Amino acid sequence: MKTLLLGTALFASFALAGLSTGPANAQSKDSLTIGVTLEPPHLDPTAGAAAAIDETVYANIFEGLTRIDETGAVQPQLAKSWTVSDDGLVYTFDLKSGVMFHDGTAFDASDVVFSFDRARAEDSVNAQKPLFAAIDKVEAADPQTVKITLSRPEGSLLFNLGWGDAVIVAPESAATNKTDPVGTGPFKFSRWVKGDRVELVAVSGDNSIQKATFRFMSDPSAQVAALKAGDIDAATNLNAPEAVIAFQADPKFEVAIGTTEGETILALNNTRAPLNDVRVRRAIAHAIDRQAIVDGAMFGFGTPIGTQFAPHNPAYVDLTETYPHDPVRARELLAEAGVSDLKLTLKLPPPAYARRGGEIVAAQLKEAGIAVEIIPVEWAQWLEQVFRGDDFDMTIVSHTEPMDIGIYARDKYYFNYDSPAFKAVIKRLNTTSDPIARNALLAVAQDIITTDSVNAYMFQLARLGVWRKGLTGMWHNAPVQAIDITNARWE
Repeated sequence: MKTLLLGTALFASFALAGLSTGPANAQSKDSLTIGVTLEPPHLDPTAGAAAAIDETVYANIFEGLTRIDETGAVQPQLAKSWTVSDDGLVYTFDLKSGVMFHDGTAFDASDVVFSFDRARAEDSVNAQKPLFAAIDKVEAADPQTVKITLSRPEGSLLFNLGWGDAVIVAPESAATNKTDPVGTGPFKFSRWVKGDRVELVAVSGDNSIQKATFRFMSDPSAQVAALKAGDIDAATNLNAPEAVIAFQADPKFEVAIGTTEGETILALNNTRAPLNDVRVRRAIAHAIDRQAIVDGAMFGFGTPIGTQFAPHNPAYVDLTETYPHDPVRARELLAEAGVSDLKLTLKLPPPAYARRGGEIVAAQLKEAGIAVEIIPVEWAQWLEQVFRGDDFDMTIVSHTEPMDIGIYARDKYYFNYDSPAFKAVIKRLNTTSDPIARNALLAVAQDIITTDSVNAYMFQLARLGVWRKGLTGMWHNAPVQAIDITNARWE
């Protein structure tokens, strides 16, 4: 699971009316500095769950056979074309020629075989290993041709291969990609100043941006101040939603409000009593007021959801009224479950949606008779205690992988849901390629997890981009976790 990162501090104390004080510093026409909320734990997208990794390296340093563009569509990348057998089991990829890794080694079909065999190996540390589950074998027909044979049809294979977890790495450098990433993209790694920034440089002198810097700024007010002062040129996902209106009024900046794949949920540990009782989980779902959370934590930027699925997806089913805000009904359900004086812990990672939203959620649950102990944790603690350690009652996190409803079919995933009926639907989905049939199955899947109240579904994150006027080519939407600067330029 990768998590979209929005910030850590409580409401910024600056006066919005003072946002436009003083001119911004002039910027070089061949450099770009972007403020990002969190520092990645490392820089290998094939070996980590943090979205901050892909935000820095996806498309910029590392490339896959395919890539996902800003609209969410699949585009060719290292594969210039492909064919699919009539039975949907064999994909043959025609690779680009003349491509080099940043260390000077040549890219060819053997690197694709190595990358995918590594990703799906028994000892793989790939955070999205299920992406490769349908692959039976990967073969190099010749240096420029790769044949992937599936054990079953996989309607989303081309999309799956466009994820950051499926980028192509070389055997010569794979072991050190965490600290010295080597890919085939238009930018290569320059240096990492821990706690401050990652610097990239363009591979070609023809690139519009020759130097790109990703500066780590977790505090919302610091990010706003850096934009005002010209210390950064852009914040592709501003972690201070309260400042958006003022930036919109400032002629020196462009504001782009887009969409993300980030379903923000109150995740529940489904095997921990009394949360293993669906009536208790439904009580929690009735206790939360989604719109109040969006308004209070995100200043209105976000779309309430009733299931873990993006509202902009054609297969989305609006299930928000399955559990309308109803504290009285929540208390009734707790009574039916024989639960009284319920006390739960709520572990909150650093992002603003979690820290700010958690305070509101705790107050709403209290109204329904549930006492909440808030426990702030850093990301490393969250990954260790919640994601891997099963040591939590509740947490708030945003799942930003595209089309990630399939995580509910995984064994021992962190919220510990196990439904044979749901797994059967996902199994059918994985072997279905017809779009209409897939959408129907996705609708059933959404209904199952909502009926089971696996988690309390809150809202879809908005993407709040702010950058200096004259900067073009930046993504407005985030169909994948990426800050793709391959088409960025100053005009």
